[in-house]
Amino acid sequence: MTRLYINSTLLVFLFLLSGCSLNKFEPELDFEVKDFDYTNHRNEPVSLESLKGTPWLAMFIYTRCNTVCPPMTSNMVDVQTAIEKEGIEHYKIVGFSVDPAYDTPEILSNYLSYYPAEDDTKWELLTGYKQSEMTQFALQSFNTVAKKLTGSEDVVHDIKYFLVDQNGTTVKSYDGYNDVPVEEIVKDLKGLQE
Repeated sequence: MTRLYINSTLLVFLFLLSGCSLNKFEPELDFEVKDFDYTNHRNEPVSLESLKGTPWLAMFIYTRCNTVCPPMTSNMVDVQTAIEKEGIEHYKIVGFSVDPAYDTPEILSNYLSYYPAEDDTKWELLTGYKQSEMTQFALQSFNTVAKKLTGSEDVVHDIKYFLVDQNGTTVKSYDGYNDVPVEEIVKDLKGLQE
């Protein structure tokens, strides 16, 4: 009887221990975000250094985009709502404009005003760099494309969200346009902080 009780207790303990490890975040990517110092939609400086210690979700958008960017931004608002409902307070949402010559801080601020974010202080829509710089930055930091089409206002860019950890490393990506895995994003963000 005692041996059966000890074995049962041990099994329950091992089950709980394995359950805890299932919640641990496992990175799928390992791209070091290159150093940057840009300007946000509030005309304030935002740098990689200022984001250190905080996990963040990154996306690439531009305000003249009338195809994928509005749904991506709206979907990110839904992600933020889920993050807030989960009680996660330590995070940022960083949107890099892929059309920085047009997207001034004022234009980005106006753009964000169309999307009723839970807490807009968590958002950093960035500009203040050259197009060529963003093309290189996106490739080196996120292994993704952000390239302006010749003779057009259109910019080719990824429709993914990227999760960046507290150390400035891109650790995972998600579809930001269709079938956005909101629960997975919230779980991963929470897992990074445990």
